[in-house]
Amino acid sequence: MKLVIVFGPQAVGKMTVGHELEKMTELKLFHNHMTIELVNPFFSYDTKTGKRLVEMFREDIFREVAKSDMEGLIFTFIWAFNEKEDWDYIDKVCNIFKSKGGEIYFVELEADIKERIKRNITPHRLEHKPTKRNVDKSENDLKESMNKFRMNSKEGEINRENYIRIDNTNLNPVEVAKKIKQEFSL
Repeated sequence: MKLVIVFGPQAVGKMTVGHELEKMTELKLFHNHMTIELVNPFFSYDTKTGKRLVEMFREDIFREVAKSDMEGLIFTFIWAFNEKEDWDYIDKVCNIFKSKGGEIYFVELEADIKERIKRNITPHRLEHKPTKRNVDKSENDLKESMNKFRMNSKEGEINRENYIRIDNTNLNPVEVAKKIKQEFSL
């Protein structure tokens, strides 16, 4: 069982790279908006109830996948490095898979803000993330979050086995997925 966690700031390309990696491997993509979009018609992710439901669905899926005979999962996540609760969440997810003998792989993506703003409105992103279709709000959230959260690690901050950092500003998603597949022999 493998868990590939693809993380980085909004619109860096996590889901798109995940889709390409899914095509190249036996791993299934579980991008973070799958649960957000499921809950959103009832409770906004900005609410306590919305967050609780999203986390509950994710955890149940992680537990079922970890004990299944699936090859593994690609999970996308925005990791706020300045928030202890995000570090704790990553540990919790990893422990679910490790407890079943799973291997964990960490893929950090980074891209400059100009490129991320362009990617924020791509048809692929908007197709899979209905809550991002108000592009003015989405772009504003993207910019504001940069002032509140540090969504890329500092040099040497992640000292986990099986870690790669990729600046994908000028790379297409297929190139990035190939790098990940090759790096970890997926």
